[in-house]
Amino acid sequence: MSAVVVVGAGPTGTCLMERICANAARIGRGGGLDLHIVDPYPPGAGRFWRIGQPDALKADSATEELTVFPVGAGPSLADRLGGGFGRSASRSQVGEYLAAAFERTVRLAPGGVRVRVHKARAVGLTESAGRQQVALSTGGSLEADAVVLAHGQPEAPHTTADAAEIAFAARHGLAYLPAGHAADLDLDVVPAGQRVLARGTGRAFADLVALLTVGRGGRFTEGERGEPVYLPSGAEPLLYVGSRRGVPHHARPAYRLAGPPPGVDRFATSSGQDAAGGGRDAAKRLAYAYYHELFTRHPDRTRTTWTAFESSFEAAEWGGKEMRALVTRSVPRFADRLRLDRLERPLHGMRFGDLAGLQRWMHGYLAADLERSADPAFSADLAVIHWLLSARTTLADDPWLQGLVGLLADGPSLARQAELRALARAGVVTFLGADLRIHQDEESGTWRATSSTVPGFTAARTLVEARRPVAGVRRGSDPLIAGLYATGECRETGGLLDVRLPDRRLVTRTGAAHDRRFALGSWTVGGAPGFDRPGGPGELLRQADALARTVLAQVAGSWLHAAA
Repeated sequence: MSAVVVVGAGPTGTCLMERICANAARIGRGGGLDLHIVDPYPPGAGRFWRIGQPDALKADSATEELTVFPVGAGPSLADRLGGGFGRSASRSQVGEYLAAAFERTVRLAPGGVRVRVHKARAVGLTESAGRQQVALSTGGSLEADAVVLAHGQPEAPHTTADAAEIAFAARHGLAYLPAGHAADLDLDVVPAGQRVLARGTGRAFADLVALLTVGRGGRFTEGERGEPVYLPSGAEPLLYVGSRRGVPHHARPAYRLAGPPPGVDRFATSSGQDAAGGGRDAAKRLAYAYYHELFTRHPDRTRTTWTAFESSFEAAEWGGKEMRALVTRSVPRFADRLRLDRLERPLHGMRFGDLAGLQRWMHGYLAADLERSADPAFSADLAVIHWLLSARTTLADDPWLQGLVGLLADGPSLARQAELRALARAGVVTFLGADLRIHQDEESGTWRATSSTVPGFTAARTLVEARRPVAGVRRGSDPLIAGLYATGECRETGGLLDVRLPDRRLVTRTGAAHDRRFALGSWTVGGAPGFDRPGGPGELLRQADALARTVLAQVAGSWLHAAA
Protein backbone atom coordinates (compact mmCIF):
# COMPACT_ATOMS: atom_id res chain seq x y z
CA MET A 1 0.00 0.00 0.00
CA SER A 2 1.29 3.45 -0.94
CA ALA A 3 1.38 6.29 1.58
CA VAL A 4 1.46 10.08 1.29
CA VAL A 5 1.93 12.53 4.16
CA VAL A 6 0.46 16.03 3.84
CA VAL A 7 1.83 18.37 6.50
CA GLY A 8 -0.85 20.98 7.16
CA ALA A 9 -4.63 20.66 7.38
CA GLY A 10 -5.61 24.29 6.74
CA PRO A 11 -7.10 25.52 3.45
CA THR A 12 -3.97 24.57 1.47
CA GLY A 13 -3.82 21.05 2.87
CA THR A 14 -7.57 20.63 2.54
CA CYS A 15 -7.51 21.68 -1.13
CA LEU A 16 -4.68 19.26 -1.82
CA MET A 17 -6.36 16.39 0.05
CA GLU A 18 -9.59 16.91 -1.89
CA ARG A 19 -7.72 16.95 -5.21
CA ILE A 20 -5.76 13.79 -4.31
CA CYS A 21 -9.02 12.01 -3.52
CA ALA A 22 -10.70 13.29 -6.68
CA ASN A 23 -7.82 12.30 -8.93
CA ALA A 24 -7.39 8.92 -7.23
CA ALA A 25 -11.06 8.19 -7.94
CA ARG A 26 -10.59 9.23 -11.56
CA ILE A 27 -7.57 6.98 -11.98
CA GLY A 28 -9.24 4.01 -10.33
CA ARG A 29 -5.85 2.82 -9.13
CA GLY A 30 -5.54 -0.40 -7.17
CA GLY A 31 -3.35 -1.25 -4.22
CA GLY A 32 -4.74 1.39 -1.89
CA LEU A 33 -3.41 4.69 -0.59
CA ASP A 34 -2.94 5.83 2.99
CA LEU A 35 -3.25 9.61 3.06
CA HIS A 36 -1.87 11.00 6.34
CA ILE A 37 -2.80 14.58 7.31
CA VAL A 38 -0.63 16.12 10.04
CA ASP A 39 -1.56 19.33 11.89
CA PRO A 40 -1.82 20.33 15.58
CA TYR A 41 -4.74 22.63 14.72
CA PRO A 42 -8.31 21.59 13.80
CA PRO A 43 -8.56 20.02 10.31
CA GLY A 44 -9.84 22.35 7.61
CA ALA A 45 -9.68 25.63 9.47
CA GLY A 46 -6.09 25.34 10.64
CA ARG A 47 -4.67 28.08 12.79
CA PHE A 48 -5.60 31.25 10.92
CA TRP A 49 -9.27 30.37 10.26
CA ARG A 50 -9.88 28.42 13.47
CA ILE A 51 -13.37 28.38 14.89
CA GLY A 52 -14.13 30.51 17.94
CA GLN A 53 -12.27 33.67 16.94
CA PRO A 54 -14.01 36.99 17.78
CA ASP A 55 -16.73 37.97 15.31
CA ALA A 56 -14.91 41.28 14.82
CA LEU A 57 -12.32 39.42 12.71
CA LYS A 58 -13.72 39.21 9.18
CA ALA A 59 -12.74 37.62 5.90
CA ASP A 60 -11.89 40.28 3.35
CA SER A 61 -13.23 38.31 0.39
CA ALA A 62 -16.94 37.93 -0.30
CA THR A 63 -18.48 34.53 0.50
CA GLU A 64 -18.88 33.57 -3.16
CA GLU A 65 -15.13 33.99 -3.64
CA LEU A 66 -14.19 31.53 -0.90
CA THR A 67 -14.09 27.85 -1.79
CA VAL A 68 -11.76 24.87 -1.53
CA PHE A 69 -13.55 23.00 -4.32
CA PRO A 70 -13.38 23.40 -8.10
CA VAL A 71 -16.67 24.43 -9.71
CA GLY A 72 -19.15 21.58 -9.39
CA ALA A 73 -16.99 19.52 -7.04
CA GLY A 74 -18.32 20.95 -3.79
CA PRO A 75 -19.98 23.93 -2.10
CA SER A 76 -18.53 27.39 -1.72
CA LEU A 77 -18.88 29.42 1.47
CA ALA A 78 -21.80 31.27 -0.16
CA ASP A 79 -23.56 27.94 -0.74
CA ARG A 80 -23.21 27.16 2.95
CA LEU A 81 -24.28 30.55 4.32
CA GLY A 82 -26.68 31.76 1.64
CA GLY A 83 -27.28 35.47 1.16
CA GLY A 84 -26.67 37.84 -1.72
CA PHE A 85 -23.64 38.80 -3.76
CA GLY A 86 -20.84 40.49 -1.86
CA ARG A 87 -21.78 39.19 1.58
CA SER A 88 -18.92 38.93 4.05
CA ALA A 89 -18.35 36.39 6.81
CA SER A 90 -16.43 36.22 10.04
CA ARG A 91 -13.24 34.17 10.15
CA SER A 92 -14.92 31.78 12.51
CA GLN A 93 -17.69 31.16 9.95
CA VAL A 94 -15.04 30.53 7.31
CA GLY A 95 -13.43 28.09 9.72
CA GLU A 96 -16.71 26.22 10.12
CA TYR A 97 -16.99 25.97 6.33
CA LEU A 98 -13.43 24.68 6.03
CA ALA A 99 -13.99 22.10 8.77
CA ALA A 100 -17.15 20.89 7.00
CA ALA A 101 -15.27 20.76 3.68
CA PHE A 102 -12.54 18.65 5.25
CA GLU A 103 -15.07 16.26 6.80
CA ARG A 104 -16.97 16.01 3.51
CA THR A 105 -13.79 15.12 1.62
CA VAL A 106 -12.91 12.40 4.15
CA ARG A 107 -16.44 11.02 4.06
CA LEU A 108 -16.54 10.88 0.26
CA ALA A 109 -12.99 9.58 -0.21
CA PRO A 110 -12.96 6.88 -2.89
CA GLY A 111 -12.49 3.21 -2.12
CA GLY A 112 -8.85 2.39 -1.66
CA VAL A 113 -8.01 5.83 -0.20
CA ARG A 114 -7.85 5.90 3.58
CA VAL A 115 -7.49 9.33 5.19
CA ARG A 116 -5.80 9.40 8.59
CA VAL A 117 -5.63 12.60 10.65
CA HIS A 118 -2.80 13.11 13.14
CA LYS A 119 -3.22 15.93 15.67
CA ALA A 120 0.47 16.65 15.99
CA ARG A 121 3.23 18.82 14.61
CA ALA A 122 5.65 17.42 12.06
CA VAL A 123 9.05 18.07 13.63
CA GLY A 124 11.46 16.22 11.34
CA LEU A 125 11.84 14.67 7.89
CA THR A 126 14.46 12.07 7.02
CA GLU A 127 14.90 9.36 4.41
CA SER A 128 15.73 5.67 4.63
CA ALA A 129 15.98 3.38 1.61
CA GLY A 130 13.93 5.81 -0.45
CA ARG A 131 11.11 5.97 2.10
CA GLN A 132 10.31 9.26 3.82
CA GLN A 133 10.20 9.31 7.61
CA VAL A 134 8.13 12.08 9.22
CA ALA A 135 8.75 12.55 12.95
CA LEU A 136 5.78 13.79 14.99
CA SER A 137 5.71 15.96 18.12
CA THR A 138 3.75 13.19 19.86
CA GLY A 139 6.80 10.93 19.65
CA GLY A 140 5.69 8.70 16.80
CA SER A 141 6.61 8.77 13.14
CA LEU A 142 5.05 8.14 9.73
CA GLU A 143 6.58 6.36 6.77
CA ALA A 144 5.57 7.49 3.30
CA ASP A 145 6.38 7.33 -0.39
CA ALA A 146 5.97 11.11 -0.70
CA VAL A 147 5.62 14.11 1.60
CA VAL A 148 3.97 17.44 0.81
CA LEU A 149 4.63 20.47 2.99
CA ALA A 150 1.33 22.37 2.91
CA HIS A 151 1.37 24.08 6.30
CA GLY A 152 1.47 27.80 6.87
CA GLN A 153 4.46 30.09 6.82
CA PRO A 154 6.91 29.35 9.64
CA GLU A 155 6.55 31.64 12.62
CA ALA A 156 9.24 34.23 13.15
CA PRO A 157 11.10 34.41 16.45
CA HIS A 158 11.71 37.81 18.02
CA THR A 159 14.21 39.88 16.05
CA THR A 160 17.04 41.91 17.55
CA ALA A 161 14.87 45.00 17.07
CA ASP A 162 11.97 43.31 18.89
CA ALA A 163 14.26 42.39 21.78
CA ALA A 164 15.43 46.01 22.05
CA GLU A 165 11.84 47.25 22.21
CA ILE A 166 10.93 44.62 24.81
CA ALA A 167 13.89 45.65 26.96
CA PHE A 168 13.03 49.36 26.62
CA ALA A 169 9.43 48.64 27.63
CA ALA A 170 10.60 46.67 30.66
CA ARG A 171 12.91 49.49 31.83
CA HIS A 172 10.16 52.09 31.75
CA GLY A 173 7.01 50.10 32.54
CA LEU A 174 5.62 50.43 29.02
CA ALA A 175 3.45 48.10 26.94
CA TYR A 176 4.87 46.55 23.77
CA LEU A 177 3.25 44.01 21.43
CA PRO A 178 5.55 42.43 18.82
CA ALA A 179 4.29 41.35 15.41
CA GLY A 180 1.87 38.43 15.36
CA HIS A 181 -1.60 37.30 14.39
CA ALA A 182 -4.12 39.60 16.06
CA ALA A 183 -6.21 36.75 17.48
CA ASP A 184 -3.12 35.38 19.26
CA LEU A 185 -2.00 38.65 20.87
CA ASP A 186 -2.71 39.73 24.45
CA LEU A 187 -4.53 42.94 23.60
CA ASP A 188 -5.56 43.45 27.23
CA VAL A 189 -2.25 45.28 27.72
CA VAL A 190 -3.42 48.01 25.32
CA PRO A 191 -4.93 50.72 27.57
CA ALA A 192 -8.31 52.32 26.93
CA GLY A 193 -8.47 56.02 26.17
CA GLN A 194 -4.71 56.45 25.85
CA ARG A 195 -2.47 57.20 22.91
CA VAL A 196 -1.08 54.04 21.27
CA LEU A 197 1.45 53.93 18.44
CA ALA A 198 0.85 51.32 15.72
CA ARG A 199 3.56 50.52 13.19
CA GLY A 200 1.94 49.20 10.00
CA THR A 201 -1.16 50.02 7.95
CA GLY A 202 -1.91 46.70 6.21
CA ARG A 203 -4.18 43.75 6.93
CA ALA A 204 -2.69 43.13 10.38
CA PHE A 205 -3.57 46.71 11.34
CA ALA A 206 -7.15 46.21 10.11
CA ASP A 207 -7.46 43.16 12.39
CA LEU A 208 -6.06 45.04 15.39
CA VAL A 209 -8.40 47.95 14.79
CA ALA A 210 -11.40 45.63 14.71
CA LEU A 211 -10.48 43.92 17.99
CA LEU A 212 -9.68 47.20 19.76
CA THR A 213 -12.89 48.97 18.71
CA VAL A 214 -15.88 46.74 17.89
CA GLY A 215 -14.20 44.01 19.90
CA ARG A 216 -14.32 46.34 22.94
CA GLY A 217 -17.96 47.25 22.65
CA GLY A 218 -17.93 50.02 20.07
CA ARG A 219 -20.41 49.85 17.22
CA PHE A 220 -21.20 51.31 13.85
CA THR A 221 -24.48 52.96 12.95
CA GLU A 222 -25.69 54.30 9.62
CA GLY A 223 -25.17 57.97 8.80
CA GLU A 224 -27.38 60.31 6.79
CA ARG A 225 -25.84 59.18 3.49
CA GLY A 226 -25.73 55.50 4.38
CA GLU A 227 -22.09 55.65 5.47
CA PRO A 228 -20.96 53.98 8.72
CA VAL A 229 -20.58 56.22 11.76
CA TYR A 230 -18.63 54.95 14.77
CA LEU A 231 -20.12 55.14 18.26
CA PRO A 232 -17.29 54.57 20.77
CA SER A 233 -17.68 52.51 23.91
CA GLY A 234 -14.95 54.37 25.80
CA ALA A 235 -12.88 51.20 26.08
CA GLU A 236 -10.95 51.72 22.85
CA PRO A 237 -7.45 53.26 22.70
CA LEU A 238 -6.49 56.24 20.55
CA LEU A 239 -4.52 54.67 17.70
CA TYR A 240 -1.78 56.67 15.97
CA VAL A 241 -0.64 54.74 12.91
CA GLY A 242 2.05 55.13 10.28
CA SER A 243 4.17 53.08 7.90
CA ARG A 244 6.58 53.37 5.00
CA ARG A 245 3.79 54.48 2.65
CA GLY A 246 1.67 56.02 5.39
CA VAL A 247 -1.64 54.91 3.88
CA PRO A 248 -3.73 51.74 4.34
CA HIS A 249 -4.00 49.14 1.61
CA HIS A 250 -6.60 49.82 -1.06
CA ALA A 251 -10.07 48.35 -0.60
CA ARG A 252 -10.94 45.31 -2.68
CA PRO A 253 -13.26 46.23 -5.59
CA ALA A 254 -16.88 45.26 -5.00
CA TYR A 255 -17.55 44.17 -8.61
CA ARG A 256 -16.25 41.71 -11.18
CA LEU A 257 -14.57 42.09 -14.55
CA ALA A 258 -16.86 41.75 -17.55
CA GLY A 259 -14.25 39.62 -19.32
CA PRO A 260 -10.93 37.89 -18.71
CA PRO A 261 -7.85 40.07 -18.15
CA PRO A 262 -4.78 39.77 -20.41
CA GLY A 263 -2.30 37.00 -19.62
CA VAL A 264 0.77 37.45 -17.48
CA ASP A 265 3.25 36.74 -20.25
CA ARG A 266 2.56 39.85 -22.29
CA PHE A 267 5.84 41.60 -23.21
CA ALA A 268 9.40 40.63 -22.48
CA THR A 269 11.24 43.91 -22.42
CA SER A 270 14.78 44.59 -21.29
CA SER A 271 15.42 44.62 -17.57
CA GLY A 272 15.85 47.80 -15.60
CA GLN A 273 14.22 49.94 -12.96
CA ASP A 274 11.40 52.38 -13.47
CA ALA A 275 10.80 55.54 -11.49
CA ALA A 276 8.72 53.69 -8.92
CA GLY A 277 11.58 51.34 -8.16
CA GLY A 278 10.20 48.26 -9.91
CA GLY A 279 11.26 46.36 -12.98
CA ARG A 280 10.33 48.12 -16.21
CA ASP A 281 9.20 44.81 -17.65
CA ALA A 282 6.73 44.14 -14.84
CA ALA A 283 5.50 47.76 -14.80
CA LYS A 284 4.82 47.76 -18.53
CA ARG A 285 3.01 44.45 -18.43
CA LEU A 286 0.90 45.69 -15.55
CA ALA A 287 0.09 48.89 -17.45
CA TYR A 288 -0.86 46.81 -20.49
CA ALA A 289 -3.51 45.00 -18.40
CA TYR A 290 -4.81 48.35 -17.12
CA TYR A 291 -5.11 50.08 -20.48
CA HIS A 292 -6.46 46.98 -22.24
CA GLU A 293 -9.41 47.01 -19.83
CA LEU A 294 -9.87 50.79 -20.11
CA PHE A 295 -9.85 50.88 -23.92
CA THR A 296 -11.95 47.75 -24.51
CA ARG A 297 -14.56 48.25 -21.76
CA HIS A 298 -14.71 52.08 -21.58
CA PRO A 299 -13.85 53.33 -25.08
CA ASP A 300 -15.87 56.51 -24.53
CA ARG A 301 -13.12 57.70 -22.17
CA THR A 302 -10.33 57.37 -24.75
CA ARG A 303 -9.40 59.33 -27.88
CA THR A 304 -8.24 56.45 -30.06
CA THR A 305 -8.83 52.76 -30.64
CA TRP A 306 -7.22 49.98 -28.66
CA THR A 307 -5.53 48.66 -31.80
CA ALA A 308 -3.85 51.99 -32.46
CA PHE A 309 -2.90 52.49 -28.82
CA GLU A 310 -1.54 48.96 -28.43
CA SER A 311 0.77 49.33 -31.42
CA SER A 312 2.33 52.52 -30.07
CA PHE A 313 2.38 51.16 -26.51
CA GLU A 314 4.41 48.13 -27.56
CA ALA A 315 7.01 50.29 -29.26
CA ALA A 316 7.41 52.86 -26.47
CA GLU A 317 9.74 52.46 -23.50
CA TRP A 318 7.94 52.33 -20.17
CA GLY A 319 8.31 55.59 -18.27
CA GLY A 320 9.88 57.36 -21.23
CA LYS A 321 8.84 60.61 -22.89
CA GLU A 322 7.18 58.80 -25.78
CA MET A 323 5.07 56.68 -23.43
CA ARG A 324 3.96 59.70 -21.39
CA ALA A 325 2.97 61.57 -24.54
CA LEU A 326 1.01 58.56 -25.82
CA VAL A 327 -1.01 58.26 -22.63
CA THR A 328 -1.64 62.01 -22.40
CA ARG A 329 -3.04 62.31 -25.91
CA SER A 330 -4.97 59.00 -25.79
CA VAL A 331 -6.54 59.22 -22.32
CA PRO A 332 -8.00 62.68 -21.71
CA ARG A 333 -9.04 62.32 -18.06
CA PHE A 334 -6.24 62.42 -15.51
CA ALA A 335 -8.22 60.03 -13.26
CA ASP A 336 -8.10 57.41 -16.03
CA ARG A 337 -4.31 57.46 -16.41
CA LEU A 338 -2.23 54.90 -14.57
CA ARG A 339 0.28 56.68 -12.30
CA LEU A 340 2.21 53.89 -10.65
CA ASP A 341 4.52 56.25 -8.76
CA ARG A 342 1.59 58.12 -7.17
CA LEU A 343 -0.35 54.89 -6.68
CA GLU A 344 2.50 53.23 -4.80
CA ARG A 345 3.68 56.25 -2.77
CA PRO A 346 0.75 58.71 -2.59
CA LEU A 347 2.38 60.80 0.18
CA HIS A 348 5.80 60.98 -1.43
CA GLY A 349 7.07 64.56 -1.47
CA MET A 350 4.02 65.87 0.45
CA ARG A 351 4.42 67.90 3.63
CA PHE A 352 1.67 69.14 5.95
CA GLY A 353 1.93 71.81 8.62
CA ASP A 354 0.40 69.62 11.31
CA LEU A 355 -1.44 66.37 11.95
CA ALA A 356 -4.83 68.02 11.44
CA GLY A 357 -3.91 68.92 7.86
CA LEU A 358 -2.78 65.36 7.16
CA GLN A 359 -6.05 63.98 8.60
CA ARG A 360 -8.13 66.13 6.25
CA TRP A 361 -6.11 64.80 3.31
CA MET A 362 -6.41 61.19 4.55
CA HIS A 363 -10.18 61.46 4.92
CA GLY A 364 -10.37 62.55 1.29
CA TYR A 365 -7.95 59.81 0.22
CA LEU A 366 -10.06 57.12 1.87
CA ALA A 367 -13.28 58.57 0.46
CA ALA A 368 -11.80 58.52 -3.06
CA ASP A 369 -10.61 54.93 -2.61
CA LEU A 370 -14.07 53.84 -1.46
CA GLU A 371 -15.78 55.58 -4.36
CA ARG A 372 -13.41 54.14 -6.96
CA SER A 373 -13.46 50.63 -5.50
CA ALA A 374 -17.27 50.54 -5.63
CA ASP A 375 -17.59 51.82 -9.22
CA PRO A 376 -17.29 49.35 -12.16
CA ALA A 377 -16.43 52.36 -14.33
CA PHE A 378 -12.92 51.94 -12.89
CA SER A 379 -12.68 48.25 -13.76
CA ALA A 380 -9.18 48.87 -15.12
CA ASP A 381 -8.11 48.89 -11.45
CA LEU A 382 -9.49 45.37 -11.04
CA ALA A 383 -7.70 44.25 -14.21
CA VAL A 384 -4.46 45.32 -12.52
CA ILE A 385 -5.35 43.29 -9.43
CA HIS A 386 -6.04 40.18 -11.50
CA TRP A 387 -2.74 40.62 -13.31
CA LEU A 388 -0.84 41.09 -10.05
CA LEU A 389 -2.34 37.96 -8.53
CA SER A 390 -1.40 35.95 -11.60
CA ALA A 391 2.08 37.48 -11.81
CA ARG A 392 2.69 36.95 -8.10
CA THR A 393 3.46 33.29 -8.67
CA THR A 394 5.70 33.77 -11.71
CA LEU A 395 7.54 36.92 -10.60
CA ALA A 396 8.20 35.95 -7.00
CA ASP A 397 11.72 37.43 -7.11
CA ASP A 398 10.49 40.97 -7.90
CA PRO A 399 10.18 42.76 -4.50
CA TRP A 400 8.65 45.87 -6.06
CA LEU A 401 5.86 43.84 -7.61
CA GLN A 402 5.28 41.82 -4.44
CA GLY A 403 4.89 45.06 -2.48
CA LEU A 404 2.36 46.30 -5.01
CA VAL A 405 0.39 43.07 -4.61
CA GLY A 406 0.00 43.78 -0.90
CA LEU A 407 -1.05 47.38 -1.47
CA LEU A 408 -3.59 46.77 -4.24
CA ALA A 409 -4.71 43.14 -4.04
CA ASP A 410 -4.48 42.11 -0.38
CA GLY A 411 -6.44 44.96 1.13
CA PRO A 412 -9.60 45.04 3.23
CA SER A 413 -13.14 44.66 1.99
CA LEU A 414 -15.07 47.77 1.00
CA ALA A 415 -17.03 47.56 4.25
CA ARG A 416 -13.92 47.39 6.42
CA GLN A 417 -12.36 50.33 4.56
CA ALA A 418 -15.51 52.38 5.12
CA GLU A 419 -15.35 51.51 8.82
CA LEU A 420 -11.71 52.61 8.98
CA ARG A 421 -12.71 55.99 7.53
CA ALA A 422 -15.46 56.24 10.16
CA LEU A 423 -12.94 55.50 12.91
CA ALA A 424 -10.63 58.18 11.53
CA ARG A 425 -13.45 60.70 11.44
CA ALA A 426 -14.34 59.79 15.03
CA GLY A 427 -10.74 60.48 16.11
CA VAL A 428 -10.10 56.88 17.19
CA VAL A 429 -7.54 56.43 14.38
CA THR A 430 -5.02 59.16 13.55
CA PHE A 431 -2.59 58.81 10.65
CA LEU A 432 1.02 59.83 11.22
CA GLY A 433 2.20 59.79 7.60
CA ALA A 434 4.90 58.11 5.52
CA ASP A 435 8.43 56.97 6.35
CA LEU A 436 7.47 56.36 9.96
CA ARG A 437 10.33 56.28 12.47
CA ILE A 438 9.83 55.29 16.11
CA HIS A 439 12.55 56.24 18.57
CA GLN A 440 13.17 55.21 22.16
CA ASP A 441 13.39 58.29 24.37
CA GLU A 442 15.14 57.19 27.56
CA GLU A 443 14.74 60.58 29.21
CA SER A 444 10.95 60.73 28.97
CA GLY A 445 10.44 56.96 29.06
CA THR A 446 8.24 56.99 25.98
CA TRP A 447 8.35 56.07 22.32
CA ARG A 448 8.40 59.01 19.92
CA ALA A 449 7.09 58.66 16.39
CA THR A 450 8.13 60.93 13.52
CA SER A 451 7.42 60.89 9.79
CA SER A 452 8.44 62.74 6.67
CA THR A 453 4.88 64.00 6.23
CA VAL A 454 4.41 66.22 9.30
CA PRO A 455 6.75 68.11 11.64
CA GLY A 456 7.25 67.24 15.29
CA PHE A 457 6.68 63.93 17.04
CA THR A 458 3.96 61.91 18.74
CA ALA A 459 4.81 60.26 22.08
CA ALA A 460 3.13 57.22 23.61
CA ARG A 461 3.66 54.60 26.31
CA THR A 462 2.28 51.74 24.20
CA LEU A 463 3.67 50.45 20.91
CA VAL A 464 2.04 47.78 18.75
CA GLU A 465 3.73 46.19 15.75
CA ALA A 466 0.72 46.13 13.42
CA ARG A 467 2.20 43.70 10.94
CA ARG A 468 2.43 39.98 10.47
CA PRO A 469 5.79 38.38 11.16
CA VAL A 470 7.70 37.31 8.06
CA ALA A 471 10.19 34.64 8.98
CA GLY A 472 11.48 33.35 5.68
CA VAL A 473 13.03 29.89 5.71
CA ARG A 474 16.28 30.49 7.55
CA ARG A 475 14.81 32.45 10.47
CA GLY A 476 11.63 30.47 10.93
CA SER A 477 10.95 28.53 14.12
CA ASP A 478 9.43 25.52 12.34
CA PRO A 479 11.57 22.52 13.45
CA LEU A 480 10.95 20.48 10.29
CA ILE A 481 12.04 23.29 7.95
CA ALA A 482 14.91 24.27 10.25
CA GLY A 483 16.20 20.69 10.18
CA LEU A 484 15.99 20.44 6.39
CA TYR A 485 17.73 23.79 5.97
CA ALA A 486 20.53 22.88 8.39
CA THR A 487 21.33 19.72 6.41
CA GLY A 488 21.06 21.40 3.01
CA GLU A 489 17.92 19.50 2.05
CA CYS A 490 16.03 22.71 1.28
CA ARG A 491 16.99 26.27 0.48
CA GLU A 492 15.59 29.77 0.51
CA THR A 493 15.24 32.13 -2.42
CA GLY A 494 13.82 35.61 -2.06
CA GLY A 495 12.59 34.71 1.43
CA LEU A 496 10.58 31.77 0.05
CA LEU A 497 11.05 28.02 0.23
CA ASP A 498 12.53 27.02 -3.12
CA VAL A 499 10.67 24.47 -5.22
CA ARG A 500 11.11 23.41 -8.83
CA LEU A 501 8.30 24.58 -11.06
CA PRO A 502 5.92 23.39 -12.24
CA ASP A 503 6.05 20.10 -10.30
CA ARG A 504 6.80 21.81 -6.95
CA ARG A 505 9.54 19.40 -5.87
CA LEU A 506 11.67 20.64 -2.98
CA VAL A 507 15.02 22.06 -4.12
CA THR A 508 18.14 21.27 -2.10
CA ARG A 509 21.09 23.57 -1.41
CA THR A 510 22.92 22.13 -4.43
CA GLY A 511 20.00 22.90 -6.75
CA ALA A 512 18.80 19.30 -7.10
CA ALA A 513 15.06 18.57 -6.91
CA HIS A 514 13.96 15.83 -4.52
CA ASP A 515 11.72 13.31 -6.28
CA ARG A 516 9.52 12.56 -3.24
CA ARG A 517 9.31 15.86 -1.36
CA PHE A 518 7.01 18.67 -2.42
CA ALA A 519 5.76 21.99 -1.04
CA LEU A 520 2.66 24.07 -1.70
CA GLY A 521 1.55 27.39 -0.25
CA SER A 522 2.08 31.13 -0.24
CA TRP A 523 5.52 30.86 1.39
CA THR A 524 6.92 28.72 -1.45
CA VAL A 525 8.33 29.88 -4.80
CA GLY A 526 5.44 30.33 -7.23
CA GLY A 527 2.95 29.56 -4.46
CA ALA A 528 -0.63 30.82 -4.52
CA PRO A 529 -1.28 33.72 -2.10
CA GLY A 530 -4.25 31.93 -0.53
CA PHE A 531 -7.66 30.51 -1.26
CA ASP A 532 -9.36 33.89 -0.87
CA ARG A 533 -8.93 36.38 -3.69
CA PRO A 534 -11.00 39.06 -5.44
CA GLY A 535 -13.06 37.75 -8.35
CA GLY A 536 -13.46 34.08 -7.48
CA PRO A 537 -11.58 30.86 -6.74
CA GLY A 538 -7.87 31.41 -6.42
CA GLU A 539 -4.80 29.96 -8.06
CA LEU A 540 -4.46 27.53 -5.16
CA LEU A 541 -7.10 25.23 -6.64
CA ARG A 542 -5.24 24.86 -9.93
CA GLN A 543 -1.91 24.33 -8.21
CA ALA A 544 -3.38 21.77 -5.80
CA ASP A 545 -4.90 19.77 -8.66
CA ALA A 546 -1.65 19.73 -10.64
CA LEU A 547 0.34 18.70 -7.57
CA ALA A 548 -2.14 15.97 -6.65
CA ARG A 549 -1.66 14.39 -10.08
CA THR A 550 2.11 14.72 -9.80
CA VAL A 551 2.17 13.05 -6.38
CA LEU A 552 -0.14 10.22 -7.45
CA ALA A 553 1.91 9.59 -10.55
CA GLN A 554 5.06 9.48 -8.42
CA VAL A 555 3.93 7.18 -5.64
CA ALA A 556 1.43 4.98 -7.47
CA GLY A 557 3.12 4.52 -10.83
CA SER A 558 -0.10 5.72 -12.40
CA TRP A 559 -0.52 6.18 -16.10
CA LEU A 560 -1.78 9.65 -15.33
CA HIS A 561 0.82 12.18 -16.46
CA ALA A 562 2.33 14.52 -13.90
CA ALA A 563 1.59 18.22 -14.26
CA ALA A 564 3.28 19.62 -17.31
